[in-house]
Amino acid sequence: MAEKRYFSLRQGNKEVGVFTGSQPRQAALKAANRGYTDIKLRERGTKKVHLFKGSRKQVAAPENAPEWMGKKVWKPNVKKLGIEKLGKIK
Repeated sequence: MAEKRYFSLRQGNKEVGVFTGSQPRQAALKAANRGYTDIKLRERGTKKVHLFKGSRKQVAAPENAPEWMGKKVWKPNVKKLGIEKLGKIK
């Protein structure tokens, strides 16, 4: 099993949330599922910021969905735009 990594969601210069995943894309999908579209995830412990464009759309629930799940579910989608390196703070 891959190691869990922490990614902080940045908006401007503020970090507004933390998403986890073994890969940056996994954390970005979680952010997109909550409605974020401009996703900048700073990997904790590094100076890397992963940039994604996210969206979500409502689709029919799968056939094998549990009873408590609604008829429609949100399906996230992300596209990686690149990586930024944070500079030194003066």
